[in-house]
Amino acid sequence: STNQNVWIAEMTKVMDQYPDIEVVATVYGDDLADKSYRETQGLIQTYPDLDAIIAPTSVGIVAAAQAVQDAGKVGEVNVTGLGLPSEMAGAIESGASKSFAIWNPVDLGYTAAMIAHALASDAASAEPGAEIATGRMGSVTLDDETSAAMSEPFTYDASNIDEFKSVF
Repeated sequence: STNQNVWIAEMTKVMDQYPDIEVVATVYGDDLADKSYRETQGLIQTYPDLDAIIAPTSVGIVAAAQAVQDAGKVGEVNVTGLGLPSEMAGAIESGASKSFAIWNPVDLGYTAAMIAHALASDAASAEPGAEIATGRMGSVTLDDETSAAMSEPFTYDASNIDEFKSVF
């Protein structure tokens, strides 16, 4: 999907900051569990020294983690990316994923309410370059299309998965 291609493009832009990481392939599971699983199997077979898989989709990350488990590659191939705590708890517990991220809906809701209040009360205006205070989340700066990322993704791992797996 378009947003996943944007995330891949953004990751590509910063790869020069990680000279020890070699991207061996970009494959698409098309947000289908079975295709994502098969693509992961193909990566594992084609690249026997594969260390990690980054899946920018909640469907793909679960399927990739399952494929890593089924291939007996837990501890050898780490699956990370964007996922839901309720769906990824098993992968964290098995070790197929050390951590993953997604936006915390509490933080997003809070930020959206702060932006809406600022705009409705004329404390801010929706124009390119406008900086809007978002309380405990800091602030956002609107781009040329008056859009902004409302928060950084939240990382989930063994230290917090139990707290969030029943939330979403």
